Amino acid sequence: MTEPFDFLVLGSGIAGLTTALKLADAGRVAVVTKKEDRTSATNYAQGGIAAVLSPLDDFESHIADTLKAGAGLCRPEAVRVMVREAPRLIGELLDLGVDFNRTETPLVDEGAGEAPDGGSPLRLGREGGHTHSRIVHVHDLTGQEVERALVEAVTSHPNVLMFENHIGVDLITEHFLGLRRVGEHQTVYGAYVLDTASGEVEPYPARLTFLATGGCGQVYRHTTNPDIATGDGLAMAARAGSRLANLEFMQFHPTSLYGTGDPAFLISEAVRGFGAILRDHEGRAFMESEHELRDLAPRDIVARAIDRRLKESGNSHVLLDLSRRTPAAIEERFPNIVKTCRELGIDPATEPIPVVPAAHYMCGGLPTDLAGQTDLGRLFAIGEVACTGVHGANRLASNSLLEGLVFAELAARRGREVFAAGDLDVPDVPPWDVEGTHEQRERVMTSHDRDGIRNIMWDYVGIVRSVGRLERAARRLTLIAREIENYYRWTRVTGELLELRNLAQVALLITRSALSRPESRGLHNVTDYPEADPELDERDTLTTLQWKDITP
Repeated sequence: MTEPFDFLVLGSGIAGLTTALKLADAGRVAVVTKKEDRTSATNYAQGGIAAVLSPLDDFESHIADTLKAGAGLCRPEAVRVMVREAPRLIGELLDLGVDFNRTETPLVDEGAGEAPDGGSPLRLGREGGHTHSRIVHVHDLTGQEVERALVEAVTSHPNVLMFENHIGVDLITEHFLGLRRVGEHQTVYGAYVLDTASGEVEPYPARLTFLATGGCGQVYRHTTNPDIATGDGLAMAARAGSRLANLEFMQFHPTSLYGTGDPAFLISEAVRGFGAILRDHEGRAFMESEHELRDLAPRDIVARAIDRRLKESGNSHVLLDLSRRTPAAIEERFPNIVKTCRELGIDPATEPIPVVPAAHYMCGGLPTDLAGQTDLGRLFAIGEVACTGVHGANRLASNSLLEGLVFAELAARRGREVFAAGDLDVPDVPPWDVEGTHEQRERVMTSHDRDGIRNIMWDYVGIVRSVGRLERAARRLTLIAREIENYYRWTRVTGELLELRNLAQVALLITRSALSRPESRGLHNVTDYPEADPELDERDTLTTLQWKDITP
């Protein structure tokens, strides 16, 4: 057997790379990433990272804003930890070379905050649901700059091996070792991993495993997520026997650029924080009647307001109007957005931007404690794949990169402690079994099923749902999942097939979770149950994968 890694990290976004970097001094770390090391959802994050740095702001305000957005399902202790750790970890990113914007003279609707490194004040933006300016950013390419700095730090560390163009197939548990059946408590000893270049699946045994595989936005027809966001970690954990929590809370970002492809181009919430106003085609500023924060209301409220107007009017999009700001200010603050829009024939400096909602962020995931530990032995989960409790029923803007940063720190700390205590032997892991399988011949099936899953989810499990539509989705997705599982059993593994299998299973789990919550709360809006049920306050929806639903 291959010598086990001390730590296996699946994923290379802010959560995975931060975890790897903070584990590297303790032992050998393998980082498995689906494509190139800089290809992750983190790269697509435009807005920034929320942190209390301004003298006009305080921890309790950030905590209160997060809890309010979460609609009664946040875990207050997790929120407190995240908010209080933020300033220190922003300082660590500065030390790594992240070039956050600074200013001595903040613009209108923005603020300045003390820089943890003692340098010039950091420029602070404001986004939806926040009562203060507290978003540190690098223009409108924050995620890209954070990813750059982390990749450079991780790849230069001698204890880290980066495996690009590799994808996790399944977590290695006692089930694969013939020691336990699916459904019994499992311990994770690494993962089987596909090298997409060679087509070979190899075991990557590890003493401790960290899932940082991101979200599942590709389960929907319209999404801001890159094509790698296929819910791989959620599906692998579910197949290994993990519970999943609160998958019904898929966040739809209110403002993706209308008419862009897959993924849809995101128009950052920071644009509304900068003074942009949402208008209908008659020029009405419709958010004034929807919420006291108007265009800076939490995302669930804004997305539903847009969805309702589109259905009432028959229009394909609404308009985001930045005319309150000068062209020079718009171009300076949002250079990438301006460049992309102009390439498509739209000039945000002189005309409104056409926008529509798109699937953006999964607020549920693997339930963890405050150190990222899951209910599977030796398995941690960090970032969007995890359910730490900080987002509840709706994530507050710019808390996503922050969650990945904070809980990577806490998970790595616990991982180092567990590793130092010893007693982490890894049993012999058998090679991947290819007996009886054949090469994939009908690729049209995988592309057709992928489109079918995404259309079902968009039409029946979208921004506004009904019990009837959810039940119809569950029936259709069950049939698709069974067909795919049967095909998977007799076909050589490919990245395309793995993603299809994972999408089908995650779609079914999301739909079942939605059926399990008979109320409307946060991102989960059901016409049959238009109000929140007080008896469901603070109650997670826990879902498990029922093999009878996907086994032919």
